[in-house]
Amino acid sequence: MSAKKPSALTFIIITLLIDFTGFGIIIPVMPDLIKELTGKGLSVAAEYGGLLLLAYSLAQFIFSPIIGGLSDRFGRRPILLASLFGLGIDYVFLSFAPSIGWLFVGRIIAGITGASFTTAMAYIADVSTPEKKAQNFGLVGVAFGVGFIIGPVIGGLCSVWGLRAPFMVSAVLALVNCIFGYFILPESLAAENRRAFSFKRSNPIGSLINISKYPTIIGLVISLLLLYISSHSVQSNWGFYVIEKFNWDAKMIGISLSVVGVAIAVVQGGLIRVIVPKIGNKKAILYSLALYIIGFICFAFAPNGMMMMIFIVPYCLAGIGGPAMQTIISDQVPSNAQGEIQGIITAMQSIAAIIGPFLVSHIFAYFIADGTPTYFPGAPFILSAGLTLIGLFIAIATLRKHH
Repeated sequence: MSAKKPSALTFIIITLLIDFTGFGIIIPVMPDLIKELTGKGLSVAAEYGGLLLLAYSLAQFIFSPIIGGLSDRFGRRPILLASLFGLGIDYVFLSFAPSIGWLFVGRIIAGITGASFTTAMAYIADVSTPEKKAQNFGLVGVAFGVGFIIGPVIGGLCSVWGLRAPFMVSAVLALVNCIFGYFILPESLAAENRRAFSFKRSNPIGSLINISKYPTIIGLVISLLLLYISSHSVQSNWGFYVIEKFNWDAKMIGISLSVVGVAIAVVQGGLIRVIVPKIGNKKAILYSLALYIIGFICFAFAPNGMMMMIFIVPYCLAGIGGPAMQTIISDQVPSNAQGEIQGIITAMQSIAAIIGPFLVSHIFAYFIADGTPTYFPGAPFILSAGLTLIGLFIAIATLRKHH
């Protein structure tokens, strides 16, 4: 039975909030855990961090289009619950990992079942009216922001009990979230809107080829790919960068990520509901990409920790464009293909997460290594600014054709 729209949206946002909180908890301690398991310094730990994300992303790249296709066939609810259960198992692996190899096992498990975001976006598309879609996609950013307010603070505080404690807390949250969803979360995709599963359409290569069915969104998907790659100078490298440049500890990293969370929640939960209706989706996308470029450059040259905190503002203001881009892309496909298109977008994220961490970690390691010709830990942010600039030009050309 299809869900009532308001209650369904509330349930999925709460589910995502718990999900993002669990993810935020482990961020402050991951660099130190990798250093402990490898017995190496920060530059080597940064490379391992990139490889761990690479393992996760490869698994997600292979399985996210399949998961999206399965959600179009069987509905969003069972696929989302399975994904949340897999995430809980991943945190259990990370909680007891005796070696770096076990961290890779846990990340692969999470990548295979890590389609909660993909399925959630399809879920929101199912229950949203066209005029409310951008605002409802923005609520995902609110859940993400609030999760990053709560999560890193919990992770930083729990780290005083050991580097494994935050992973245990995240495992409990993920599994409780799965139980919560089992009893509370309704189905969003009506039976008449489902379609048969096709592996030809749902495998990763087939899904990318399938973008040709939607010529209007090809340019936006490429812009998204470049932005996703660029974002890893923050997502994959934040902890390593601020430790190297400002000598922050896990607690300070947690506080900084909470500031990011507050800014994202304000933008996605408040500003986007005012700005996007006034300026429209197209301008929101272009302004967003420009603000990302400014944010990356500011991060690269931040002279101290206080300025790093201040520069979070323009970076997070750029969040007005994500829901707008998701709306334009979602509006191009029928209701029984929302899972497929979200799977394609997640595949783009996975490709970016394969390329991005590799580039970022190696560039960062090169520019901070002993004997490097030029010491410049902000180099990954400059790369990100350049890639985002290319994405901005592509988005301008694409949106000129879009009606």
